[in-house]
Amino acid sequence: MTDMDAVLFDRYGPPDVLRVGRVARPTAGAGELLVRVHALGVNGGELAARSGRIRLMTGRRFPQRLGIDLVGEVVAVGPGVVGRELGERVWGVLGRTMASAAAYVAVAADRTAPAPAALSVTESASLVAGATTSLTALSAKAGLRPGERLLVRGAAGGVGSVAVQVGKHLGARVTALASQGAREFLTDLGADEVLDRRSHGPADLGEFDVVLDTVGSEHRAFRRLLAPGGRMVAIALDYARLPAAVGYLLASTVHGRRRVRFFSGAPDTALLARAAELAERGVLRPVVDTVHSLAAVADAHRALEAGGVRGKHVLRVA
Repeated sequence: MTDMDAVLFDRYGPPDVLRVGRVARPTAGAGELLVRVHALGVNGGELAARSGRIRLMTGRRFPQRLGIDLVGEVVAVGPGVVGRELGERVWGVLGRTMASAAAYVAVAADRTAPAPAALSVTESASLVAGATTSLTALSAKAGLRPGERLLVRGAAGGVGSVAVQVGKHLGARVTALASQGAREFLTDLGADEVLDRRSHGPADLGEFDVVLDTVGSEHRAFRRLLAPGGRMVAIALDYARLPAAVGYLLASTVHGRRRVRFFSGAPDTALLARAAELAERGVLRPVVDTVHSLAAVADAHRALEAGGVRGKHVLRVA
């Protein structure tokens, strides 16, 4: 069996636990594609997995893998897959597993779509998770309507920077909450108002029809900003207080007039194709903070943890 390079870690801990090792190259099973990975994004959930903050979900079997999304070339098509060709460039998201930080990955064909032809592989990798998450959060979950007031918390990050663009595309008035240094950056992406997160607490922000939280803390305080009938979508959790955070979100989905939605993204082909079409039209612009090699994955994790990110850190594989 042929081996390949993949990002691994043998214990929970800081970025230094990450290494590139050798694992068995996967094969394309029924309904799957084997994709040679060209690039992938570095996502907050991977930092939580590596550090052990979600060990109740990830367990204690090592080595563990990383990588949620991917952009790459189809090199094998599994039984039952139609509409995919060898050599085609695709993008996709694995769903509930992490394994795409590797030379090859086997992925369900219905979790992929042709990647935007107008974008490079690193640009596509910076956009795929943020675009599908933002479209799901603001369109499917919140039902954001033209003229509504949208607050994006964590607006300069990999999801937030795309959510600002999706909000404008859907006709909302967008307020971006981020660091003061991101004002020009977010205004250029379409934000109507940019507020400094250090000088503006929840009590200073006003009222909104929709709040998108990409940070994961203070859900209760930000929920109070919702107008009657308002909706809050939380895509991150406070991992330091995980049971309490999950309990609050579950309760708030059914109690009160100001509902909170929470979801774990697993986009299908239709959603990925919609995101690609918006990218092709220039409605959604990729924002690459830094491109790292696969061997420099620890540097990428350190940079994301340090904050001050504008867009996405990307790993270039091949």
